[in-house]
Amino acid sequence: MSDAAPILRVEGIVKRFPGVVALGGVSFDLVPGEVHVLLGENGAGKSTLIKCLAGVHQPDEGRIFVDGQPVNLHGTADAERLGIATIHQEFNLVTQLSVAENVMLGRQPRVAGVVKTGEMNRLATTAMSRVGLAIDPRTPVSSLGVARQQLVEIAKALSLDARILIMDEPTAALADDEVDRLLNLMNELRSRGVAIIFISHHLDEIRRIGDRVTVLRDGQSITTVPASTSTDELVRLMVGRSIDAQYPRVRGEVGETLLAVEGLTAKGRFEDVSFEVRAGEVVGLAGLVGAGRTEVLRAIFGADDFDSGSIAVRGKKSRARGIGRAIGQHLGLVPEDRKQQGLVLGASVGENLGLVKLRDASSGGLVNRRALADLARRGIKNLGIRTPSANVAVKNLSGGNQQKVVMGKWLLADPTVLLLDEPTRGVDVGAKVEIYNLINEMTASGRGVLMASSDLPEVLGISDRILVMAQGRIVGQLSHEEATPDAVMALAVQEMESTRAH
Repeated sequence: MSDAAPILRVEGIVKRFPGVVALGGVSFDLVPGEVHVLLGENGAGKSTLIKCLAGVHQPDEGRIFVDGQPVNLHGTADAERLGIATIHQEFNLVTQLSVAENVMLGRQPRVAGVVKTGEMNRLATTAMSRVGLAIDPRTPVSSLGVARQQLVEIAKALSLDARILIMDEPTAALADDEVDRLLNLMNELRSRGVAIIFISHHLDEIRRIGDRVTVLRDGQSITTVPASTSTDELVRLMVGRSIDAQYPRVRGEVGETLLAVEGLTAKGRFEDVSFEVRAGEVVGLAGLVGAGRTEVLRAIFGADDFDSGSIAVRGKKSRARGIGRAIGQHLGLVPEDRKQQGLVLGASVGENLGLVKLRDASSGGLVNRRALADLARRGIKNLGIRTPSANVAVKNLSGGNQQKVVMGKWLLADPTVLLLDEPTRGVDVGAKVEIYNLINEMTASGRGVLMASSDLPEVLGISDRILVMAQGRIVGQLSHEEATPDAVMALAVQEMESTRAH
């Protein structure tokens, strides 16, 4: 890390929203060639802070200095002119446009007002190559999965040649090899003097790439410590308490088959998928990005169609298709993308919690609002959702609390089997433990859980059985005792290696 004067300094930043003090006094500095980590629970104020640095929000109090001079950032253009580029946790992509149009958005090369498409595609391809993304720049962003959309966001920020790069959970949607590539790229940028602010809930990444860590709690900066600080101490500083077990799985008796999937096939997405989920167990779906895990969960829940196969809940098959069928069979789905698929962002916390129970709380076309309010209060209390009230818009909650709302609406509906797709993505270590405890409560009450996750330690720690997928097929099954990182990855890549051999 450089001994140079700070390129960025933040002093006493305060930001208020209606009913919420998001930042109550944050101070830290950043020097050239440093990776400075912001660490804190969901709701600690990290995302609000970087939005202030990106010009999205203006602080109510406090000052921001760049190169020792006070600055006022009235918009993202002001930040970019000062050399500040930001990769936000929630994507800022125009999905109707191509990858190249997104990477070069607002900076397309033009002649006489006409975009030079070839030059734009060339510049975008160069930017994408830096993050290992080899796709046609003319590809619509809407056709990409979450992981590739994240790489487009990173390529877009890097194309600005920023002096200060802010990265909010950039690895959340990436596979291990993509994470390695990104961390190597960050090292390269650091060696060139770029100053990086890095937010991650993965403490191993912090230790690999970070220089210093500023811990935020309840909207305030608590302290700044070396990135080599022990995990136990970082967790204690972050949550104000120790966390004894990272994956607190309570394993009990396994009962009857709740969900039976036989020969499920959707051409081009997955083929001949068969498995069971029994009462009291968590079945993990592991595999590399693109293996078909999300596609299988969505088909089981009726969000996507399939060509052949059957789905039975408690031994009963249904000829009906669609989400209505799944809800009628007492299935629930916590989707991979909570913003787009799991929440009504403009609605309140209470309204989102009551979505699945809305029909039950209605009579003669009229909604029993008192019943829904009681339901919401129970959900907020039982799930530990941090919100001033049930009437706050869910879009104003932190990512971890939004995830609790998505889970909560299904838990309140008491599903027989809950399908979880990346249930702790972008969630801090404290909230993760709370989510795992909710999973324990489900299985202890005789329910079943089917969980797809790209976080391999999570799959190993929480699952009772692990189904490994590769190229749309289930290629192996491991018990909790048999499952190791090497065993899972050996199965995940075997189908790929076999395909290459032919």
